Amino acid sequence: MMSRVFLRRRGYRLGVTIGEGTFSKVKTASSKRHGADVAIKIVDRRAAPQDFTTKFLPRELAILREVSHDHIVRIHEVMDCPNGMLYIVMELAATDLLGRVQQLGSLPEDQARAYFVQIVSAVRYLHHKNIVHRDLKCENILLTVDNQVKISDFGFGRILGEHPELSSTYCGSSAYASPEVVLGLQYDPKKSDIWSMGVVLYVMLTGCMPYDDSDALRLVRAHREPVVYPEIVGEACKAFIPFILQFNVSARPDIQEVAESAWLQQAARDSNAATAAQ
Repeated sequence: MMSRVFLRRRGYRLGVTIGEGTFSKVKTASSKRHGADVAIKIVDRRAAPQDFTTKFLPRELAILREVSHDHIVRIHEVMDCPNGMLYIVMELAATDLLGRVQQLGSLPEDQARAYFVQIVSAVRYLHHKNIVHRDLKCENILLTVDNQVKISDFGFGRILGEHPELSSTYCGSSAYASPEVVLGLQYDPKKSDIWSMGVVLYVMLTGCMPYDDSDALRLVRAHREPVVYPEIVGEACKAFIPFILQFNVSARPDIQEVAESAWLQQAARDSNAATAAQ
């Protein structure tokens, strides 16, 4: 009730809950100030553990203030209240990638590639600024009504130093986590993001996870096995996904190598051909 009154005084009328965590929730809201409906993430610091309030939340806020990209969710306002409540007002998306995949069963390769091009663009921007997400998954990739990708939820994000830094925190969902994260090893967070992107692409194309994450040891063993594709997935794409999902970190590509891959470059050629035909 206090949140509703506080936000109403600032021009927001809360709507339905569209996401919920242990100590936070995301609600829709109407806003005259922004001339459109928005999403508001409401965080109760009082209910959160200390490592979240002293480490992860400050990192997330620092990243949100630092980034501005067409395919990263736009933040309108952050209100940090003395009573322990935090409100992050952001643009409202139509759905998330998981919802779209569940709705359709799987995505046609051309559509998956179009989404993946946008994901790569956002991650390349982040990695260039030495920012890592560390929780890339279909639920954290939002879609607007006109099919624009918006990467969201930087709760496990981190701004790295100028020199290569390893991480040791187990972040994200095990189904999307890289082998080195699952094994509890120190890891290169940029290369870990790349692995997660490969899992996202596989889910888009198949509607399934590439690996069974019900058991950690089984998951690590499965990481070494080739994944299975439906017949509708093209040969170039079947070669591209293993290029990303490489168990050996040193062999796994960085984001620039992913962006320059032949399979993604086909999207650029298709776009140029469509423009020329107009």
